[in-house]
Amino acid sequence: MMVSRLSRRALVGAAVGALAFAGLAPFPARAGDAGDQAEWPQSYESSPQMAVERESTPILSPATVDATQAAIQKYQDIVARGGWNSVPAGGDLRIGSRGPRVQALRDRLVASGDLAPIAGAGAVYDSFVEAAVKRFQARHGLSQTGVVNAGTFAELNVSAAARLQQLETNIVRLKAFSGDLGQRYVVANIPAAEVETVQSGVVYSHHAAGVGKIDRQSPIMQTRATEINFNPFWTVPPSLIKKDLIPKMKADPHYLTDEKIRIFNAKGEEVSPSSINWNTDEATRFKYRQDTGADLNSLGIVRINIPNPYGVYMHDTPSKGIFGDDFRFVSSGCIRVQDVRDYVAWLLKDNPGWSRDQIDEVIRSGQRIDVKLAQPVNVYWVYITAWATPGGVVQFRPDVYQRDGAGAGPLASAVPSQPMAIPQE
Repeated sequence: MMVSRLSRRALVGAAVGALAFAGLAPFPARAGDAGDQAEWPQSYESSPQMAVERESTPILSPATVDATQAAIQKYQDIVARGGWNSVPAGGDLRIGSRGPRVQALRDRLVASGDLAPIAGAGAVYDSFVEAAVKRFQARHGLSQTGVVNAGTFAELNVSAAARLQQLETNIVRLKAFSGDLGQRYVVANIPAAEVETVQSGVVYSHHAAGVGKIDRQSPIMQTRATEINFNPFWTVPPSLIKKDLIPKMKADPHYLTDEKIRIFNAKGEEVSPSSINWNTDEATRFKYRQDTGADLNSLGIVRINIPNPYGVYMHDTPSKGIFGDDFRFVSSGCIRVQDVRDYVAWLLKDNPGWSRDQIDEVIRSGQRIDVKLAQPVNVYWVYITAWATPGGVVQFRPDVYQRDGAGAGPLASAVPSQPMAIPQE
């Protein structure tokens, strides 16, 4: 029997309402063929239950622990039902793509809750699938392009059992930080390459970050922000002189001059690069200091000191483009912070006279100024690769440092005995 357009809309409305009542994310219905798609005025993005919004609940909080425990139960059910299918490899999938791979994609998105079952049929990649892919990408820390490229394929084809194990590993880490972390504190989640500031139990600001490379890892630690250095010099750490500086000088004798890096001997006297034999270890006996300057200095306009045994800190960067990348594992251990002026203004809120305007003026002046925080702020560098929000959004990030390994077990991987970190800019 044919269903009229009016009754079909009514049917869809009832189905979406039922999904919402059941606690599932509603999704606009789609008929079996592309020609019927325009009938449905409902928008995927219009559903607040499907959107992945900026989170106001701190990642380190009892609420996140509870939400992650609920996610574990959900993923246990998914695994018990056989998990989800893989999406066959091939070229990118995007609006207009069609074929069995699109249907496989729909099935996969339905299984993880990114697409409601009512929209799960069809071999055409339409706007509904695109929106579901964007939701999936947001949950996995990927740019929300709506295009299934190699990076999105890789995340789609991680098994449900592996995701469950990831959640079970990380709830141990989350529980370790579910106590009182302070009235004001900072969390740098290394796998997510993100920093959040927290005040009175609510996230105040989010910042994309650049964190340690796989072979120069940012350490897991607890410390405090104590001092801000405006327009800082950068002194090249000894570890980087051999690893980076000497090879670059061998390749280009003008490297130090071009980068405004000066050489000083033990007496504090400046030395010419041409007087050093770069083919020996002689170069390791000198101090290398880069001039201040937002456009060139590796620290950018500001450095945030956080005393720790690893010699790392947080800072600005002249390479702002990294913050738009999905893969932000780019430093030698320190953490580069996006929108660093806002971050510093929040850290200095208890320092009289240090408004955002004053901060901007000091930066414009180019003066070297150090400011101690009137109230040091707790800082936590953590390694969380899976968690859930009170709204039911389950987040995953890549285990870039290979600390979720099944061999070590959840507890052992939760607190590494000696995380590797090499000081950097």
